[in-house]
Amino acid sequence: MDSSFLERYVSPSTFTSYEDFKANFKINVPDNFNFGFDIVDDYARLQPDKKAIVWCNDKGDERIFTFAEVSHLSNKIANALKSMGIRKGDSVMLILGRRYEYWLTVVALHKMGAIAIPASHMLTGRDIAFRNNAADIKMIIAMDDEHVMNSVDESVEHSQTLQHRLVIHGARDGWHDLHMLMDAASDKFERPTGAEATQNDDILILYFTSGTTGMPKMVEHDHTYPIGQVLTAKYWQNVQDNGIHLSVADTGWAKTGWGKIYGQWIAGSAIFVYDYEHKFDAGHLLEVMTKHGVTTFCGPATVYRMMVKEDCSKYDFSSLKYLVVAGEPLYPEVFNKVYDYFGLKIMEGFGQTETTVAIANFPWMEPKPGSMGKPSPGYEVDLLDEDGRPCSVGEEGHIVFRTNIFSPVGLFKGYYRSKELTDAAWKDGVYYTGDIAWKDEDGYYWYVGRADDTIKSSGYKIGPFEVESALQEHPAVHECAITGIPDAIRGQIVKATIVLNPGYEGCDDLIKELQDHVKTVTAPYKYPRVIEFAEALPKTISGKISRRTIKHEDMKKLTAAVEA
Repeated sequence: MDSSFLERYVSPSTFTSYEDFKANFKINVPDNFNFGFDIVDDYARLQPDKKAIVWCNDKGDERIFTFAEVSHLSNKIANALKSMGIRKGDSVMLILGRRYEYWLTVVALHKMGAIAIPASHMLTGRDIAFRNNAADIKMIIAMDDEHVMNSVDESVEHSQTLQHRLVIHGARDGWHDLHMLMDAASDKFERPTGAEATQNDDILILYFTSGTTGMPKMVEHDHTYPIGQVLTAKYWQNVQDNGIHLSVADTGWAKTGWGKIYGQWIAGSAIFVYDYEHKFDAGHLLEVMTKHGVTTFCGPATVYRMMVKEDCSKYDFSSLKYLVVAGEPLYPEVFNKVYDYFGLKIMEGFGQTETTVAIANFPWMEPKPGSMGKPSPGYEVDLLDEDGRPCSVGEEGHIVFRTNIFSPVGLFKGYYRSKELTDAAWKDGVYYTGDIAWKDEDGYYWYVGRADDTIKSSGYKIGPFEVESALQEHPAVHECAITGIPDAIRGQIVKATIVLNPGYEGCDDLIKELQDHVKTVTAPYKYPRVIEFAEALPKTISGKISRRTIKHEDMKKLTAAVEA
């Protein structure tokens, strides 16, 4: 009978309560861990027919990969890349969207000890050139997409270290076909020894993540990072051995590391990949989820909002056992609607590109709708005020981790090639996440917003989430985003950008009604003094509302008005 490798790395592996979990959970890190050999190849050796990937796309294509196949194909890719000069420590960018080749290739890179650098397929040539030079990227492996390949080609003349361009299928000047290289390569790839062997503190993966100012930062994770994600997969997402887990995420972002490979495979769950190229369609997602028997699901709140607007009575959700949310705050209204539809409570969690899940509602806890939950074991979480003092119950403060007490497995090692940024994040053994929250009397944490998103108006600090949550309760509001705009008297004032539900029309009377509604639901000083109606809100590639884009457009309008 199949079984996971969970007990290799966690002791004990079962718990009776959150308190038991927090006190006794421990990750055991071996001296020389390599995810490709110690997880993928060991499954292939011991349980070759165990499902690893269930993949489908919006064209009707489907593939199921066992661990034996992932092992076999990743070996061929490793040999193909080695034949082109890729060695341990070389940086390889992957722009593969949700193509199944991402998983085969990233496992190959882990086996080789090369550095995997996932990237979004939305990047421009300028974006790619910046990343190429910042990380000394030697090779790019891209999806067979005209826009992506054009952007890569545009980056070449401005890239100092780029030597090779591979596309998963196709012929193009200056490019190699990955599958042709695989066909010619051996499927035997022995674990490297000596100087070529990987060590735990070698760089496994670099994620580029946008800061509040300046160019993107490079988040550095080492070879122990996959083990740390057991906490995320097994104990927050509650993935099941021989189950199928779906996290809505593109491979260009760290959410794939959270929900679509590492902890899931260690805990024995296959991962489900829905490769859609066109506009996200919640109905199609529900259709493929139920068709393929997804057992556990993670998505941003925006996706849940879209799901409950579908006719859910058309689908059989009997296989679905557990729901979690991350990436943006969850409105209580959405929590309740999802429970009505699916009979499942959404378990919220919090973390970053730099971390594993750090605060969450775990299986032994009763979730409070809208709360992130309680600290994960291994994370010494605190809230600090502007002067670095611990906050009292109900007081908003910076979310920090006291790494001078304990450094969690899976916490990043710093910002690659930037001691300045790393030192700014860590102060006297305390890591500042850049997020604001408050804690209630039961120890549950409640998200307020990014420190840079927090609006300061007339001396008040206003978190976008609480205003958005209030607006979301009004029947006219489909989606909304709260941002701050400059004001000569108050410093900033609250602005709401709102997408209306069908049947409502933006007008002065509705603006007044929405403002009065917020004043009755939350503290009156938080109400939006400016309301703008929009056809849609800008979203990131991972489906989150992009307040940054809204603020950027507001500043352009303000600048134009001043100049006029």
